[in-house]
Amino acid sequence: MPSSPKKRVLIFIVAYHAETTIADVLRRIPATLNDAYEVDILIIDDSSRDLTFAKSHETAREAGIPFDIRILFNPVNQGYGGNQKLGYRYAIDRGYDYVALLHGDGQYAPECLPDLLGAFEEGDPAAVFGSRMLTKNGARGGGMPLYKFVGNKILTWTQNRLLRSHLSEFHSGYRIYSVDALRNIPFERNSNDFHFDTEIIIQLMFFAKRQIRELPIPTYYGDEICRVNGIAYAFNVVLSTFKARMQELGIFYDRRYDCAAVALEHYTPKFDYPSTHTFAFNLVPPHSRVLDLGCAGGYMAAELKRRKGCYAVGVDAFPLGNVDIDEFYLRDLNEGLAGLPVAEQDLILMLDVIEHLASPERFLDDLRETLSRNPRMQIIISTANIGFIIPRLMLLLGQFNYGKRGILDMTHTRLFTFSSFRRLLEQCGFDILEMRAVPGPFPLALGDTWLSRLLLGINQGLMKISRGMFGYQIFARIKARPTVSYLLDAAHAESDRKVRALESVS
Repeated sequence: MPSSPKKRVLIFIVAYHAETTIADVLRRIPATLNDAYEVDILIIDDSSRDLTFAKSHETAREAGIPFDIRILFNPVNQGYGGNQKLGYRYAIDRGYDYVALLHGDGQYAPECLPDLLGAFEEGDPAAVFGSRMLTKNGARGGGMPLYKFVGNKILTWTQNRLLRSHLSEFHSGYRIYSVDALRNIPFERNSNDFHFDTEIIIQLMFFAKRQIRELPIPTYYGDEICRVNGIAYAFNVVLSTFKARMQELGIFYDRRYDCAAVALEHYTPKFDYPSTHTFAFNLVPPHSRVLDLGCAGGYMAAELKRRKGCYAVGVDAFPLGNVDIDEFYLRDLNEGLAGLPVAEQDLILMLDVIEHLASPERFLDDLRETLSRNPRMQIIISTANIGFIIPRLMLLLGQFNYGKRGILDMTHTRLFTFSSFRRLLEQCGFDILEMRAVPGPFPLALGDTWLSRLLLGINQGLMKISRGMFGYQIFARIKARPTVSYLLDAAHAESDRKVRALESVS
């Protein structure tokens, strides 16, 4: 049986003013790697003003170097992160399986490469990191300065808390990435600075939900020059991590964290705490016929059928998932209501739909016309409140960031406050029977914890002071007023009835 082809590995060395160390780094790369892998080396000199490029070429020609070596020189300095982008793009374009990052200053031991690469044989990690913190007293014993050790520990603890992760170290530069994982994240949008390393961890682990493995490595600090501004680095690391957490909560949006490998759920059932779903569910009479316009995954219609015995009809622009409802119509509501069983229902749901429509006014006009001969039909409708305190504060800080979900969901075409939503409904010919505020979905954002329940309670209390400022969503119960044409027809019909009555008397 023929053996399977070897995996292709690119050893990528970032080099800047490394004329005294680059040769030693190259000579220490284990030749035994060729037994298990097809190995090439890429050195990118980031516009050094010393002899790094020349020393790299000189060493590459030595007889004892058993690898093909390509050496590139950046005419303009790209920075630590910018240089990595070039190396990873090189690996992707040339079809490597793994890319191992080494530093030209020799701080990370090339001898560890076989062990780190071997970790890819267990499971499917996106990356394997060499950690200096996994061996007790290893970092300090290897010469890591105390201030760097303490800073590393504090930053890693902070990042783990914000990202709910468990890495022993966020700040090791010894990394091997799966090229397939890199191919599926937008790393080219990351910073060119040193906190590129933090951003790529966030992309892989926090948003793309890919595994990162850690193995212990020895620590070595020699006489290399540290080119990192520690205070600026720490600030950027914490800021990047905090932004990622805010993006997960729907408060902030940054395209670098919009990873194609993960599709955040825009619509998640919210039946376990005060929400538009619980409000609507409680208002629907048992055994009624319900039309759920914009039913998303169909979870509301399915719950009404299962728990209240309703006849549930769903309509949405995307195919329905594996849920049990009575009827489903695949329809973009921007195309109108023609052909949908609107008038046959007892009640209509439009939960978080109106803000997605290209023309809410035209849609509501069409709906009113359709319902004009059924004045008892009620509609339960909800939308996001752009007047909520968080968008106000973000705007005060100069931020107005659309995101993957929340009030500023990128798929929203219209935004409403309580007053503008009321005006829309009334001017489209609907009577408002009830309008109230809905608190923020803290249990969804933070998990069902004591903190989320506390924030939910505080939010509900604040809504009594100002629903316009503290209501996360707007919830309303409405019904269509008869159209003028309907009233005129009714006047004709009533007149004819009265005339017949008079004639029958005479």
